[in-house]
Amino acid sequence: MTSPTLARTRAELDAALWSPEELAGLDLEAADATDDVPRRAVVMTMGALHDGHLALVRAAREAVGPGGQVVVTIFVNPLQFGPGEDYERYPRDLDADLATLARGGARVDVVFAPSAAEMYPSGPIVRVSSGSIGTVLEGAVRPGHFDGVLTVVLKLLNLTAPDVAVFGEKDAQQLLAVRRMVADLELPVEVLGVPIVRQPDGLALSSRNAYLDDDERARALALSAALRAGAEAGGQGADAVRAAAAAVLDAAGVEPDYLVCVDPTTVEDVPAAYAGGALLLVAARVGTTRLIDNTAVDVVPPGAGAAGA
Repeated sequence: MTSPTLARTRAELDAALWSPEELAGLDLEAADATDDVPRRAVVMTMGALHDGHLALVRAAREAVGPGGQVVVTIFVNPLQFGPGEDYERYPRDLDADLATLARGGARVDVVFAPSAAEMYPSGPIVRVSSGSIGTVLEGAVRPGHFDGVLTVVLKLLNLTAPDVAVFGEKDAQQLLAVRRMVADLELPVEVLGVPIVRQPDGLALSSRNAYLDDDERARALALSAALRAGAEAGGQGADAVRAAAAAVLDAAGVEPDYLVCVDPTTVEDVPAAYAGGALLLVAARVGTTRLIDNTAVDVVPPGAGAAGA
Protein backbone atom coordinates (compact mmCIF):
# COMPACT_ATOMS: atom_id res chain seq x y z
CA MET A 1 0.00 0.00 0.00
CA THR A 2 1.33 3.44 -0.91
CA SER A 3 2.44 5.52 2.07
CA PRO A 4 0.47 8.70 2.68
CA THR A 5 1.98 12.10 2.05
CA LEU A 6 3.01 13.60 5.38
CA ALA A 7 2.30 17.33 5.67
CA ARG A 8 3.56 19.28 8.67
CA THR A 9 2.74 22.79 7.45
CA ARG A 10 -0.18 24.51 5.74
CA ALA A 11 1.88 24.88 2.57
CA GLU A 12 2.70 21.18 2.52
CA LEU A 13 -0.98 20.37 3.07
CA ASP A 14 -2.05 22.63 0.23
CA ALA A 15 0.45 20.90 -2.06
CA ALA A 16 -0.80 17.45 -1.03
CA LEU A 17 -4.52 18.11 -1.49
CA TRP A 18 -5.81 17.17 -4.91
CA SER A 19 -7.53 19.87 -6.91
CA PRO A 20 -11.25 19.50 -7.72
CA GLU A 21 -10.28 18.65 -11.29
CA GLU A 22 -7.89 15.91 -10.14
CA LEU A 23 -10.48 14.50 -7.76
CA ALA A 24 -13.17 14.45 -10.44
CA GLY A 25 -10.89 12.75 -12.94
CA LEU A 26 -9.65 10.14 -10.50
CA ASP A 27 -13.14 9.47 -9.18
CA LEU A 28 -14.66 8.97 -12.61
CA GLU A 29 -11.75 6.85 -13.79
CA ALA A 30 -11.52 4.64 -10.70
CA ALA A 31 -15.10 4.33 -9.54
CA ASP A 32 -17.38 5.48 -12.37
CA ALA A 33 -18.69 8.07 -9.91
CA THR A 34 -21.21 10.84 -10.40
CA ASP A 35 -21.09 14.45 -9.31
CA ASP A 36 -23.06 13.46 -6.19
CA VAL A 37 -20.28 11.24 -4.83
CA PRO A 38 -18.10 12.92 -2.18
CA ARG A 39 -14.49 13.25 -3.24
CA ARG A 40 -12.53 14.08 -0.08
CA ALA A 41 -13.01 12.89 3.50
CA VAL A 42 -11.20 13.95 6.65
CA VAL A 43 -10.70 12.06 9.89
CA MET A 44 -9.58 14.31 12.75
CA THR A 45 -7.55 12.69 15.53
CA MET A 46 -5.17 13.58 18.34
CA GLY A 47 -2.94 10.63 17.52
CA ALA A 48 -2.31 7.60 19.77
CA LEU A 49 -4.21 5.78 17.05
CA HIS A 50 -6.02 2.49 17.70
CA ASP A 51 -8.57 0.25 16.00
CA GLY A 52 -11.35 2.73 16.72
CA HIS A 53 -9.54 5.34 14.63
CA LEU A 54 -8.96 2.77 11.90
CA ALA A 55 -12.72 2.19 11.76
CA LEU A 56 -13.12 5.91 11.06
CA VAL A 57 -10.54 5.70 8.28
CA ARG A 58 -12.31 2.74 6.70
CA ALA A 59 -15.61 4.62 6.84
CA ALA A 60 -13.95 7.63 5.22
CA ARG A 61 -12.56 5.51 2.41
CA GLU A 62 -15.94 3.87 1.86
CA ALA A 63 -17.59 7.30 1.73
CA VAL A 64 -15.33 8.64 -1.03
CA GLY A 65 -14.59 5.43 -2.92
CA PRO A 66 -11.27 4.24 -4.30
CA GLY A 67 -10.78 7.39 -6.36
CA GLY A 68 -11.42 9.86 -3.56
CA GLN A 69 -8.90 11.37 -1.17
CA VAL A 70 -8.74 10.52 2.54
CA VAL A 71 -6.98 12.95 4.88
CA VAL A 72 -6.14 12.08 8.50
CA THR A 73 -5.20 14.92 10.82
CA ILE A 74 -3.06 14.29 13.91
CA PHE A 75 -3.00 17.23 16.28
CA VAL A 76 -3.16 17.41 20.08
CA ASN A 77 -5.24 20.54 20.40
CA PRO A 78 -4.28 22.64 23.44
CA LEU A 79 -7.54 24.60 23.34
CA GLN A 80 -9.63 21.65 24.46
CA PHE A 81 -7.56 20.83 27.55
CA GLY A 82 -8.32 22.59 30.80
CA PRO A 83 -5.98 23.37 33.70
CA GLY A 84 -4.72 20.19 35.34
CA GLU A 85 -5.74 17.96 32.42
CA ASP A 86 -3.37 15.66 30.55
CA TYR A 87 -2.24 17.88 27.66
CA GLU A 88 1.47 17.57 28.45
CA ARG A 89 1.40 13.80 28.98
CA TYR A 90 -1.05 12.98 26.20
CA PRO A 91 0.71 10.29 24.10
CA ARG A 92 2.49 11.58 21.00
CA ASP A 93 4.25 9.13 18.66
CA LEU A 94 3.86 10.06 15.00
CA ASP A 95 5.93 7.12 13.73
CA ALA A 96 3.71 4.69 15.64
CA ASP A 97 0.58 6.43 14.30
CA LEU A 98 1.83 6.15 10.72
CA ALA A 99 2.54 2.45 11.29
CA THR A 100 -0.98 1.98 12.66
CA LEU A 101 -2.48 3.64 9.59
CA ALA A 102 -0.34 1.42 7.35
CA ARG A 103 -1.87 -1.74 8.86
CA GLY A 104 -5.38 -0.32 8.86
CA GLY A 105 -6.55 -1.86 5.60
CA ALA A 106 -7.79 1.37 4.01
CA ARG A 107 -5.69 3.77 1.96
CA VAL A 108 -4.87 7.12 3.54
CA ASP A 109 -3.63 9.72 1.07
CA VAL A 110 -2.51 12.56 3.34
CA VAL A 111 -1.57 12.82 7.00
CA PHE A 112 -1.60 16.40 8.31
CA ALA A 113 0.38 16.60 11.56
CA PRO A 114 0.96 20.28 12.37
CA SER A 115 2.54 21.82 15.45
CA ALA A 116 0.58 24.07 17.77
CA ALA A 117 2.53 27.04 16.39
CA GLU A 118 1.50 26.07 12.86
CA MET A 119 -2.17 25.83 13.82
CA TYR A 120 -2.21 28.96 16.00
CA PRO A 121 0.60 31.17 14.64
CA SER A 122 -0.65 34.34 16.33
CA GLY A 123 -2.62 32.79 19.15
CA PRO A 124 -6.33 31.90 19.07
CA ILE A 125 -8.04 35.21 19.75
CA VAL A 126 -11.37 34.39 18.06
CA ARG A 127 -12.97 31.10 19.05
CA VAL A 128 -16.15 29.22 18.21
CA SER A 129 -18.80 29.12 20.92
CA SER A 130 -20.48 25.78 21.52
CA GLY A 131 -23.50 27.51 23.09
CA SER A 132 -25.73 25.59 25.46
CA ILE A 133 -24.38 22.23 24.28
CA GLY A 134 -21.01 23.16 25.72
CA THR A 135 -22.23 23.97 29.24
CA VAL A 136 -23.65 20.59 30.30
CA LEU A 137 -22.20 17.11 30.96
CA GLU A 138 -18.65 17.14 29.56
CA GLY A 139 -18.91 20.90 29.18
CA ALA A 140 -19.83 21.36 32.83
CA VAL A 141 -16.95 19.16 34.00
CA ARG A 142 -14.52 20.65 31.47
CA PRO A 143 -15.46 24.33 30.96
CA GLY A 144 -14.43 25.65 27.56
CA HIS A 145 -13.68 22.16 26.24
CA PHE A 146 -16.20 22.20 23.42
CA ASP A 147 -15.31 25.75 22.40
CA GLY A 148 -11.77 24.46 21.90
CA VAL A 149 -12.99 21.39 20.02
CA LEU A 150 -15.21 23.35 17.65
CA THR A 151 -12.53 25.97 17.04
CA VAL A 152 -10.00 23.39 15.87
CA VAL A 153 -12.62 21.41 13.94
CA LEU A 154 -13.64 24.52 12.02
CA LYS A 155 -10.00 25.38 11.31
CA LEU A 156 -9.29 21.86 10.04
CA LEU A 157 -12.43 21.84 7.90
CA ASN A 158 -11.30 25.09 6.31
CA LEU A 159 -7.76 23.78 5.78
CA THR A 160 -8.72 20.39 4.33
CA ALA A 161 -11.94 21.37 2.48
CA PRO A 162 -13.60 17.95 2.74
CA ASP A 163 -16.92 16.75 1.42
CA VAL A 164 -17.24 14.40 4.41
CA ALA A 165 -15.90 14.65 7.97
CA VAL A 166 -15.89 11.41 9.94
CA PHE A 167 -16.22 11.26 13.74
CA GLY A 168 -16.68 8.48 16.27
CA GLU A 169 -19.91 8.08 18.19
CA LYS A 170 -18.06 7.42 21.46
CA ASP A 171 -17.73 11.19 21.91
CA ALA A 172 -21.48 11.61 21.55
CA GLN A 173 -21.70 15.17 22.86
CA GLN A 174 -18.80 16.22 20.65
CA LEU A 175 -20.49 14.70 17.61
CA LEU A 176 -23.71 16.57 18.39
CA ALA A 177 -21.79 19.83 18.85
CA VAL A 178 -19.99 19.39 15.53
CA ARG A 179 -23.24 18.63 13.73
CA ARG A 180 -24.91 21.70 15.20
CA MET A 181 -21.96 23.91 14.22
CA VAL A 182 -22.06 22.58 10.67
CA ALA A 183 -25.82 23.14 10.44
CA ASP A 184 -25.92 26.51 12.19
CA LEU A 185 -22.97 27.96 10.26
CA GLU A 186 -24.06 26.48 6.91
CA LEU A 187 -20.80 24.60 6.38
CA PRO A 188 -20.68 22.60 3.12
CA VAL A 189 -19.68 19.27 4.64
CA GLU A 190 -21.44 16.04 5.55
CA VAL A 191 -20.78 14.80 9.09
CA LEU A 192 -20.63 11.02 9.32
CA GLY A 193 -20.79 9.23 12.68
CA VAL A 194 -19.20 5.80 13.14
CA PRO A 195 -20.28 3.35 15.89
CA ILE A 196 -18.10 2.74 18.95
CA VAL A 197 -15.43 0.07 18.58
CA ARG A 198 -15.05 -2.11 21.66
CA GLN A 199 -12.62 -4.71 22.87
CA PRO A 200 -14.05 -8.25 23.26
CA ASP A 201 -14.80 -7.64 26.96
CA GLY A 202 -16.80 -4.50 26.16
CA LEU A 203 -14.32 -1.76 26.99
CA ALA A 204 -14.67 1.11 24.52
CA LEU A 205 -11.42 1.80 22.69
CA SER A 206 -9.78 5.04 23.81
CA SER A 207 -6.29 6.47 23.67
CA ARG A 208 -6.58 7.07 27.42
CA ASN A 209 -6.95 3.33 28.10
CA ALA A 210 -3.14 3.24 27.95
CA TYR A 211 -3.09 5.04 31.32
CA LEU A 212 -4.94 2.17 33.08
CA ASP A 213 -3.08 -0.46 35.05
CA ASP A 214 -4.46 -4.01 35.16
CA ASP A 215 -6.66 -3.42 38.21
CA GLU A 216 -8.00 -0.13 36.85
CA ARG A 217 -8.74 -1.68 33.50
CA ALA A 218 -10.81 -4.40 35.19
CA ARG A 219 -12.76 -1.73 37.10
CA ALA A 220 -13.25 0.27 33.90
CA LEU A 221 -15.39 -2.57 32.54
CA ALA A 222 -18.11 -1.33 34.89
CA LEU A 223 -18.85 1.51 32.45
CA SER A 224 -19.85 -0.72 29.54
CA ALA A 225 -21.56 -3.18 31.91
CA ALA A 226 -23.63 -0.33 33.34
CA LEU A 227 -24.64 0.77 29.86
CA ARG A 228 -25.74 -2.75 28.96
CA ALA A 229 -27.80 -3.01 32.13
CA GLY A 230 -29.41 0.34 31.44
CA ALA A 231 -30.24 -0.58 27.84
CA GLU A 232 -31.81 -3.85 28.99
CA ALA A 233 -34.08 -1.87 31.34
CA GLY A 234 -35.35 0.36 28.53
CA GLY A 235 -38.75 -1.34 28.49
CA GLN A 236 -39.36 -0.16 32.06
CA GLY A 237 -38.88 3.54 31.40
CA ALA A 238 -36.14 6.14 31.66
CA ASP A 239 -35.93 6.08 35.46
CA ALA A 240 -35.36 2.32 35.39
CA VAL A 241 -32.65 2.79 32.76
CA ARG A 242 -30.77 5.20 35.02
CA ALA A 243 -31.29 3.08 38.13
CA ALA A 244 -30.09 -0.15 36.51
CA ALA A 245 -26.93 1.49 35.21
CA ALA A 246 -26.23 3.23 38.51
CA ALA A 247 -26.53 -0.05 40.41
CA VAL A 248 -23.76 -1.63 38.32
CA LEU A 249 -21.41 1.30 38.86
CA ASP A 250 -22.15 1.34 42.58
CA ALA A 251 -21.43 -2.38 42.90
CA ALA A 252 -18.07 -1.86 41.18
CA GLY A 253 -17.18 1.10 43.37
CA VAL A 254 -17.06 3.48 40.43
CA GLU A 255 -18.39 6.97 41.15
CA PRO A 256 -19.60 8.64 37.93
CA ASP A 257 -19.09 12.28 37.07
CA TYR A 258 -22.45 11.89 35.42
CA LEU A 259 -24.80 9.10 34.37
CA VAL A 260 -27.70 10.41 32.29
CA CYS A 261 -30.36 9.26 29.88
CA VAL A 262 -30.77 12.05 27.34
CA ASP A 263 -32.46 13.13 24.16
CA PRO A 264 -29.88 12.38 21.42
CA THR A 265 -30.55 15.69 19.65
CA THR A 266 -30.23 18.00 22.65
CA VAL A 267 -28.38 16.01 25.39
CA GLU A 268 -31.14 17.10 27.77
CA ASP A 269 -32.35 14.61 30.39
CA VAL A 270 -35.46 12.75 29.30
CA PRO A 271 -38.41 12.65 31.74
CA ALA A 272 -39.85 9.50 33.31
CA ALA A 273 -42.69 9.42 30.76
CA TYR A 274 -40.36 9.71 27.76
CA ALA A 275 -40.85 7.27 24.88
CA GLY A 276 -38.42 6.77 22.01
CA GLY A 277 -34.74 6.61 21.27
CA ALA A 278 -32.36 7.98 23.88
CA LEU A 279 -28.68 7.98 24.74
CA LEU A 280 -27.34 6.65 28.01
CA LEU A 281 -24.11 8.55 28.75
CA VAL A 282 -21.56 7.91 31.46
CA ALA A 283 -18.31 9.54 32.52
CA ALA A 284 -16.19 8.35 35.42
CA ARG A 285 -12.67 8.51 36.74
CA VAL A 286 -10.97 5.16 37.19
CA GLY A 287 -7.78 5.77 39.11
CA THR A 288 -6.49 9.00 37.62
CA THR A 289 -7.97 8.30 34.18
CA ARG A 290 -11.26 9.85 33.10
CA LEU A 291 -13.28 7.71 30.70
CA ILE A 292 -16.52 8.27 28.80
CA ASP A 293 -18.90 5.85 27.11
CA ASN A 294 -22.46 5.71 25.81
CA THR A 295 -25.06 3.50 24.22
CA ALA A 296 -28.36 3.94 22.44
CA VAL A 297 -31.46 2.96 24.42
CA ASP A 298 -35.04 2.33 23.27
CA VAL A 299 -37.16 3.73 26.09
CA VAL A 300 -40.72 2.59 26.71
CA PRO A 301 -42.48 4.38 29.59
CA PRO A 302 -44.02 2.23 32.35
CA GLY A 303 -47.51 1.04 31.51
CA ALA A 304 -47.21 1.93 27.82
CA GLY A 305 -48.06 -1.62 26.77
CA ALA A 306 -50.87 -2.12 29.27
CA ALA A 307 -53.69 -0.52 27.28
CA GLY A 308 -55.76 -3.10 25.52
CA ALA A 309 -53.90 -5.98 27.16
